[in-house]
Amino acid sequence: MIYYHYAELIQRQAEKYGSRTALKYRDNVSGKWLKISWREFADKVMLTAEAMAEFGIEVQENIGVYSQNMPQCLYTDFGAYTNRIVSVPMYATNSPAQIEYIINDANIRTLFVGEQLQYNNAFKVQKESAILKRIIIFDSSVKLNPEDKTSVYFDDFLRFGDNTHAASAVKIRMNGATPEDLATIIYTSGTTGESKGVMLHHSNYLEAMRIHDIRLPMVTDKDTSMCFLPLTHIFEKAWVYYCLHKGVKVAINLDPKMIQKTLVEVRPTLMCNVPRFWEKVYVGVHEKINSSSPFMKKIFLDAIETGRLYNLEYKNKGLKAPCGLSTKFAFYDKTVFTLLKKVLGIDRGRFFPVAGAPLSDEVNEFLQSVNIPIRYGYGLSETTATVCFYPEEGFIFGSIGTIMPDIQVKIDEANNEILVKGKTVTSGYYNKPEENAKSFTEDGFFRTGDAGRLEGNVLFFTERIKDLYKTSNGKYVAPQAIEMLMSSDKYIEQIAVIGDQRKFVSALIVPVYSLLEQYAEQKGIRYENREDLMSNKDIIRLIESRIEEHQKNLASYERIKRFTLLSQPFTMEGRELTDTLKLRRPVVAKKYAEQIEAMYQE
Repeated sequence: MIYYHYAELIQRQAEKYGSRTALKYRDNVSGKWLKISWREFADKVMLTAEAMAEFGIEVQENIGVYSQNMPQCLYTDFGAYTNRIVSVPMYATNSPAQIEYIINDANIRTLFVGEQLQYNNAFKVQKESAILKRIIIFDSSVKLNPEDKTSVYFDDFLRFGDNTHAASAVKIRMNGATPEDLATIIYTSGTTGESKGVMLHHSNYLEAMRIHDIRLPMVTDKDTSMCFLPLTHIFEKAWVYYCLHKGVKVAINLDPKMIQKTLVEVRPTLMCNVPRFWEKVYVGVHEKINSSSPFMKKIFLDAIETGRLYNLEYKNKGLKAPCGLSTKFAFYDKTVFTLLKKVLGIDRGRFFPVAGAPLSDEVNEFLQSVNIPIRYGYGLSETTATVCFYPEEGFIFGSIGTIMPDIQVKIDEANNEILVKGKTVTSGYYNKPEENAKSFTEDGFFRTGDAGRLEGNVLFFTERIKDLYKTSNGKYVAPQAIEMLMSSDKYIEQIAVIGDQRKFVSALIVPVYSLLEQYAEQKGIRYENREDLMSNKDIIRLIESRIEEHQKNLASYERIKRFTLLSQPFTMEGRELTDTLKLRRPVVAKKYAEQIEAMYQE
């Protein structure tokens, strides 16, 4: 297998595939899916590269990409790589303050933006910035601020490079590209402190391609992958790059809220996603089961149990299932399971990587039982995504998978921290020498900040070390593990476990408001507003019973003793969540200090 530097990957694939579809996206006006061939893709990348050179963007200069998923994001990334320029992605949901921090830290003079919101935020920053000089806008319908004299629409930007001088400059740069060139700086979401820029070189990505080829021989150029997670997220970015390396067709979901519709329209064979997506599938299916007639409920439950026995007790263990079980499973697979997957738009699915947060065994077991081919794993921005993931067979529940080829993992004896070493590991954080000194061991292993254990080549995750709580009784509590237990409950949308230096564990809970309203209607519970409903004794008893059911196997000191129902959810805008939907525990503790203190009053 040839591993092309990203400076030439798209051009080489265009030579191989020509008019075949490389990318597709749903037009917001017509609702039709528009196709982009490999040749068209390569042409746009080259025009972007030439325009960058003509604009005076230097070799290894940092540019910013502040946009939701769009084809232009990929034109910009690969146009940059063709020029040996560094791409710095930013979440479309980032606030002006967040992008200002990245622009200042990475010294970004040129920023590519998506739609009106991103443009408005960027221009606000540019007006006060001594660094940001120009904004280039993907969406041609964006209305410019009357004061704006420097911004350019992307289509107009491309015309700047349509000359022989620019083409010659790009060719020279392209020929000088090396694996050691810096490719991207991906800023961490900063759950506990200041965001840090993870430096990833082309050598990191090239190694990631190589080791994924070893583990994923089933991925071919006949596959279609749905690009749903933000391309700012290393999981989606590295996965899409891998798909392009394999010649996979990539369908770009422009609007996260449209995913249920676009999945049914595209019916992808591949899609990487986070556990929360699958938790909602789990809750939705069980809602459907519970509202069915007794006969249909019996059928559904029998199908799930049959799938569990076949897939987990036999297939996963490399055993041949009894003839009767195989026949029964085949029947359910072609009827109940296929119908379920068709409704979701994943009936053609062959491989669905899942990572980014802990996935409960309960949800995992259900998905495996109904024959949804998820492959749970673990990785970080600092490791170019994947450190480990489930093998097709022989995976172990409770683990986060089998370690990737040529990746070294060991456990720090002092605090059980997971340490990683390999060619996919970052060279360090941008402009953060002190952080770099703390982040690597003397023998070159990266400190992940996660606790775990190793059994042979299988890795188990315990908890984010910074998240570990120590109660006033001296007991250590892992809040993520408790939160994961609650995540599969249909009434619980979000939960923040509290307990650091406290006498017992408590929780702030954001319920699924619509289901609580339905419950109130069924039980004849009267209320005036959401706050009134959240304080109703019957509603509190309901949630209490749900919590008790999920934590019955926990140690007494780990159990939630008190909780508060919140009338408003945790959000990115409210700063309780990062752009990757992780809890910012210090923000939650500060914002809800009054409610937390109330739970500990005698």
